[in-house]
Amino acid sequence: MITEKSRLKSLGHQLFFTGPTILFFALAVLIPFAYGLYLTLTDMTSPINPIKFSGFGNYKTAFMDTAFWDSLWLTVEFVVATVLIINILGFILAFLVTSGVKMQNFFRTALFTPNLIGGLILGYIWQFIFVQTLPSIGDKLGIEWLRLGWLGDEHLAFWAIVIVTIWQSAGYMMIIFVAGLINVPKDVMEASTIDGANAWQRLRNVTLPLMVPSFVVTVFLTLKNAFMVYDVNYSLTEGGPYGSTTMVSMHVVQKAFVENIYGVGQAEAIVLFVIVAVITGLQVYFSKKMEVAA
Repeated sequence: MITEKSRLKSLGHQLFFTGPTILFFALAVLIPFAYGLYLTLTDMTSPINPIKFSGFGNYKTAFMDTAFWDSLWLTVEFVVATVLIINILGFILAFLVTSGVKMQNFFRTALFTPNLIGGLILGYIWQFIFVQTLPSIGDKLGIEWLRLGWLGDEHLAFWAIVIVTIWQSAGYMMIIFVAGLINVPKDVMEASTIDGANAWQRLRNVTLPLMVPSFVVTVFLTLKNAFMVYDVNYSLTEGGPYGSTTMVSMHVVQKAFVENIYGVGQAEAIVLFVIVAVITGLQVYFSKKMEVAA
């Protein structure tokens, strides 16, 4: 029989081990999120000015902001491009570095390294490459598409961000896929080989179904990162040229901290949060169903 004293002792142990985590989570996430919801209901233009309650007017303004929806649509295009390519490339790289090639541990480390570089620094590095290095190589080799000023072209600047994001993230997803490939049961692969399945049939009918848990994680991460991209966007193009590469996160930051319309900016951030939460939630739900079927 559990006594009141033992119950209190168990509660004390739980608070001792989980209390600091809960406290820091509340300070870093829950309280700022609640305060952000409060700001969406106010007419705040500066941290030092009095806060006036404005109801749901900020949400109405957010939904009527065409620039917000334009930046969101551009972000959706960015999400489609990066999520597909990063996951396909990450899986291919993982398959190659687990196939027994020489120096495969070196290649794993080398391909993962770009993820260790901060987004701001990465953007500035690639800005130098796109502005200085590639045009110089194009001039010397006579390659026209390398001569183009990628960051000064409305269409090429978008693909410049896509390329940098893929270069940064593919190695990280590769590591997750490597873990999944290593955990594929060898006896299942051997049995399929004995049954006469060739390499492509083993990949399609055995490996990929068993890799669904890894794809659940990688697609979730790439979706979240792509929707929330800001640092690379800012350091590489700053939303230019002529606002053609302003992703939705950058638009929200500009609305709140550049234009000093905190209430509307926060309302747009909440709308973005809901959209991303719904999309990633659906992705995890349907992916988990595939995982059970696999």
